[in-house]
Amino acid sequence: ERCINDVLVAVPLFLFMGYVIERSNILDLLFKSLQVAFRHIPGSMAVAALVTCAMFATATGIVGAVVTLMGLLALPPMLKAGYDQKLATGVICAGGTLGILIPPSIMLIVYSAAASVSVVRLYAAALIPGFLLAGFYVTYVITRVVINPKLAPKLPDAENIPWIEAALLLLKAFVPLAVLILAVLGSILGGLATPTEAAA
Repeated sequence: ERCINDVLVAVPLFLFMGYVIERSNILDLLFKSLQVAFRHIPGSMAVAALVTCAMFATATGIVGAVVTLMGLLALPPMLKAGYDQKLATGVICAGGTLGILIPPSIMLIVYSAAASVSVVRLYAAALIPGFLLAGFYVTYVITRVVINPKLAPKLPDAENIPWIEAALLLLKAFVPLAVLILAVLGSILGGLATPTEAAA
């Protein structure tokens, strides 16, 4: 019972980590920089939203937080840019569900406590399928937009940003979050810390 309680302590800690990331505006910067970086890809804003959802899922592990935040952050700009409403909302909802699968998933923590299964093994088993699913979502969006460009019109000012400026913007947004994710998931999967210790 004590072991189960120790595992469940990680739940509020991961939620707090997601809250701190949300308040730091890193996700807002990441979404905008990915949108610039993917400007030559069909459906660039939708692809940027999916990648941001996947990155945020690795920081909070809960669906509601990802869907709510990305709904406020990415949905209005996509609709304003003339994106199809069904495509835009579908991207947010599909991207939000990645939090169930991609570690540190809260669901996997609760399941490991209830079924007495190692949470580290669950994380290791879910990591590749989670990012694979995100990749399939991105592929689907690009394919749909290539077939029907009216679903996601190209942004008029997408060509005006130099690639060096776009790369620096992406680096500034991506590195802090990547370091945090590598520190947390790396320490868990590498056996250096328990999920509770890594979340703390």
